[in-house]
Amino acid sequence: MDFTGVPVLVTGASGFVGSAVARALAARGADLRLLVRRDSDRTNTNDLRADLIEGDIRDEASVLRAATGARYLFHVAADYRLWAPDPEDIVRNNRAGTLAVMNAARAAEIERIVYTSSVATLLPDDHGAADETRPATPEQAVGAYKRSKVVAERLVEAMVADGLPAVIVNPSTPIGPRDVKPTPTGRIVVEAANGKMPAFVESGLNLVHVDDVAAGHLLALEKGRIGERYVLGGQDVTLRAMLAEIAGIMGRKAPTISIPRTLLFPMAHANEAIARLTGGDPFLTVDSLKMAAHNMYYSSAKAEAELGYRARPFPEALADAIAWFRAAGKIT
Repeated sequence: MDFTGVPVLVTGASGFVGSAVARALAARGADLRLLVRRDSDRTNTNDLRADLIEGDIRDEASVLRAATGARYLFHVAADYRLWAPDPEDIVRNNRAGTLAVMNAARAAEIERIVYTSSVATLLPDDHGAADETRPATPEQAVGAYKRSKVVAERLVEAMVADGLPAVIVNPSTPIGPRDVKPTPTGRIVVEAANGKMPAFVESGLNLVHVDDVAAGHLLALEKGRIGERYVLGGQDVTLRAMLAEIAGIMGRKAPTISIPRTLLFPMAHANEAIARLTGGDPFLTVDSLKMAAHNMYYSSAKAEAELGYRARPFPEALADAIAWFRAAGKIT
């Protein structure tokens, strides 16, 4: 699809997935508008040719200012925290932000919207890879972040039923360059690459290169069916295999010690207590341990069949992530 000169609004472009989407659009010649918070880190937007518009996704008026005159919208921004001192703050932020952005898009008569959800809205399948046919309810979601994404996704679906022209994409676990914050998975990559993860729990996840996720967003805009959701994933990998691959890239010995999850809950509670006192982000949380009880494996078959979506092998994504973190000084 040719985006040359087409006005496109992207929310969350200072973040990890949003910056990848913005770069994919820039490469296609789009006339980019990026909604960014006043205090956001501009590392990922400094080298983009784009109109930066300051605002907050929870403020419908500021979103409308950014959206007016745009043809397409990619709503990628979200409160991506697996833990907060007040967990319901995550739910409130993601619901309010989604509602405000979708209302503004409707008022601005945006032609087509891609809403970035998450595989967090899908129930894991302990017998295989989960797909779009396993939507979770808020009550079934583990932790505030997952619950917030379920609530927001159901809100978008209800608005689609009322005429909103939105397609939903559900990225799995993106890794790769420009993970500035970094994300929870990015923190694992950094810690493991620095030799600070000598052990692991028996769990699994679906790893995908962030640039493949971005390409999937553009395919969803072009070919996705309104109201449908599409998993944008990569490869299912055990945490053990992920850490072994990182160790191999770094020339270190792979960790071989498996720790039962139950032994780590006291440490997770302690990490959260320290974070409440210091204002930091705990590396290990109670919710993350609860999530690790299931292999978070997902199938992208629907996106592959309907959109032509493809993802590269996960070792390439890890290698790109490590190269970027090393250049950023986060890996020694």
